[in-house]
Amino acid sequence: MKVLFLTVAYPEGKDERNIYTDLVQEFKERNNNVYVVCSRERRYCLPTEIKYENGINVLRVKTGNVTKTNIIEKGIATLLLENQFIRAIKQHLKHEDFDLLLYATPPITFERVVKFVKKRSNCKTYLLLKDIFPQNAIDLGMMKKGSLIWRYFRTKEKSLYAISDYIGCMSKANVEYLLKNNPEIEKNKVEVCPNSIKPAPLRDLNNRHLRIRKKYGVPDSAVVFVYGGNLGQPQGLSFLLQVLANVQERENIFFLIIGSGTEYARIENFINTDAKLNVKLLKQLPKADYEDLLKCCDVGLIFLDPRFTIPNFPSRVTDYLQAAIPVLAATDTNTDIKDMLHEAGCGMWAESGDLTKFLNLVDVLANDINLRKQMGLNGRQYLENYYTVSHSYEIITRHVNA
Repeated sequence: MKVLFLTVAYPEGKDERNIYTDLVQEFKERNNNVYVVCSRERRYCLPTEIKYENGINVLRVKTGNVTKTNIIEKGIATLLLENQFIRAIKQHLKHEDFDLLLYATPPITFERVVKFVKKRSNCKTYLLLKDIFPQNAIDLGMMKKGSLIWRYFRTKEKSLYAISDYIGCMSKANVEYLLKNNPEIEKNKVEVCPNSIKPAPLRDLNNRHLRIRKKYGVPDSAVVFVYGGNLGQPQGLSFLLQVLANVQERENIFFLIIGSGTEYARIENFINTDAKLNVKLLKQLPKADYEDLLKCCDVGLIFLDPRFTIPNFPSRVTDYLQAAIPVLAATDTNTDIKDMLHEAGCGMWAESGDLTKFLNLVDVLANDINLRKQMGLNGRQYLENYYTVSHSYEIITRHVNA
């Protein structure tokens, strides 16, 4: 089977990984011929080119900056993506026909690219719905419902759903939200296809890697609460700052924040004020280094803005489950990540803004090493049962010959 995958987020470098590289590699290892078309942002000053990377044909298309930038530049770059992708496909993949077209949101502006490839190849199309836009922008006050720009993106969103033969959502709540707010979508083409990875072998659970802690300046004896990922507005990081302000005198716990994004400078300024000693901020690490660092941490943190009406399901949770550490989440009430944590017995949840409850949960996890170990093992088992790329592969490919 020949497969084409469209995405913005496909890291460059043999040691870099994310949920998309793992899924694409699974297709390749199942003896499929795989092509990827992805964005190469302007900040890297590199041209459009096609390369053979780890057995995958990767067409990197020079685009504007669509991540880690201001809203105006991101918006313009997003609007230009369709023409840039279509032009690159015509030039570099003009003789290729495909059996399956995979694509992920964000962005929502892949609709004309999907139509172009589907018409040319007469292939099945499968949307991996990772972001419900423009509603998420409305929730965060970045866009007004009913405005001209909202109507434009809402039309693109509905068109993308219509052109997709199948839609894989991150969770059950995402399926329910999508169908409730888009009643024209046929129910039988929407299903759960969760964020998934190829888990690394589980080992060294009793060795908390003190050498790695020393490398990054993390105290040997502290219980380490780690946040890794995007540091942006959707994460509702004002609540994280409230938490940090209330634990700064605690010597038995340590907060480690790793990532990049528009809120990085704000967090850095907050930490530097009064020289908070039990918090450390690190810029985004290479994937392998990040996963090694997680092994010496004790609890993984999830934060989401409380204003969200859409049920987000952050992909970073799979990294925590892979490392066999429990998850402590502070989110809106609409996401069903809280239900997963309860069902799997792998973590705890508080509503974002409920500082008293969240700090109580910090104490519970900090004071009970056996609870942390058991929740970590529960999460790892849940990952292996439901969140592997092998599982996602079976969900997607059962439709190809349907």
